[in-house]
Amino acid sequence: MNKQPLHRRSFLKNTVAAGVGLSMLGSSAKLFANEKMPKVRIGLIGVGARGLGHLNFFLHRDDADVIAFADPDTAYTVPKAKAMIEKAYGTKKKVAEYTNGPEDFHNLLKRDDIDAVVIATPWEWHSIMAIAAMKAGKTPAVEVCGASDIQECWELVNTSEATGIPVFGMENVCYRRDVMAVLNMVRQGLFGELIHLQGGYQHDLRPVKFNNGKQYYGGGVEFGEKALSEAKWRTNHSVHRNGDLYPSHGLGPINNYININRGNRLVSLTSMATKSRGLHKYIVDNGGPDHPNAKVEFKLGDIVSTLIKTNNGETIMLSHDTNSPRPYSLNFRVQGTNGLWMDDQKSIYVEHKSPNDEWEQTGSFDDPNSYFAKYDHPLWKRFSKDAKGAGHGGMDWFVLNAFLECVKRGAPYPLDVYDMATWYAITPLSEQSVAEGGNVQFIPDFTRGRWMNRTPIFALDDQY
Repeated sequence: MNKQPLHRRSFLKNTVAAGVGLSMLGSSAKLFANEKMPKVRIGLIGVGARGLGHLNFFLHRDDADVIAFADPDTAYTVPKAKAMIEKAYGTKKKVAEYTNGPEDFHNLLKRDDIDAVVIATPWEWHSIMAIAAMKAGKTPAVEVCGASDIQECWELVNTSEATGIPVFGMENVCYRRDVMAVLNMVRQGLFGELIHLQGGYQHDLRPVKFNNGKQYYGGGVEFGEKALSEAKWRTNHSVHRNGDLYPSHGLGPINNYININRGNRLVSLTSMATKSRGLHKYIVDNGGPDHPNAKVEFKLGDIVSTLIKTNNGETIMLSHDTNSPRPYSLNFRVQGTNGLWMDDQKSIYVEHKSPNDEWEQTGSFDDPNSYFAKYDHPLWKRFSKDAKGAGHGGMDWFVLNAFLECVKRGAPYPLDVYDMATWYAITPLSEQSVAEGGNVQFIPDFTRGRWMNRTPIFALDDQY
């Protein structure tokens, strides 16, 4: 899906049901309340770089049946998807294709032989497609991003509550092996009471944001219609927006550590951004000072820092850094009254336990004496062989497996519409804060007060 949708706000407004249901969704959701499915019938919306990975997962699951996919890129992504399907299914099964422009996904949603859809499209389409899926009676799993405004977040929540159909937020970093080991440490009290956490998206994406089809990673300086894959759409956000555009990789795991929306909630934030230099320099270095794109003024600051306050008194620091040269890092730090873990240093310190009151290494999962091996999460112990070879070190397997298991059993989603709305909301609020010189912005309570009585469920089931 490469084109900006027309009349986006009016579409969203018209698709939200007038009344808002009071159910908290999950096992009480209307669609799956009394169903136990041996096999889930899947439709995929978007089979680009991310969607192809999802397609490959479902093609090789006995409990999934790929029925159809939608994507308008008939020159690049559709042929790849068709080749994967033919390799997996041969000629014995026909998978329907909806490739007649960016709006053809609506026809996929009209089918009565699809239970769930997986949405892996450009960010501006996520809410439109998720809302349309719910209105069509399909439960959506939606890739992560940041919203365009707070109204978009409320429309997701309101539609889900009104239709009784849950939404699964596909934040795969929540299932990263070391992240889940630390979650195990937190739940067993190793760090004491948590007081401060850090995370972020620190990933040099300049080669992804610029390409010309000749050299996908590196060297190209085109974006928009002249480019390929993510560079067609992602770079435009850097032209027009200044805030934390991709908060959930850091915030998703942190929310699980301190039970956001389940006994705790995010209250307020303040954000500041540096000047913008990285993307312009990349164009000049690779395309020359006279390249037309060297005249583009990028709004996004190279580094955006956001400080968040929670109801229970913790602070969270998020960072967004995708336009500067650097190694990949999600910058995790989990600190409590008894010690802390820092991801970049692969280090841990526990008061009265760490020798000589010095840093220790978290170690390898293969070393039975290491912290990570000792606290390896039960889900990883059980399913590490199944996840071997899956995308992003195996965590893609876990997030898709969780979605399938929940749909099959009608179980509450461990990452639900309230979580997704909260993650999405950070982007427009950070944009507003940056624009106002760092003024505090208050974060809506998308659960409408129910966070006080909701209990944690993430990674507490032995299946997901």
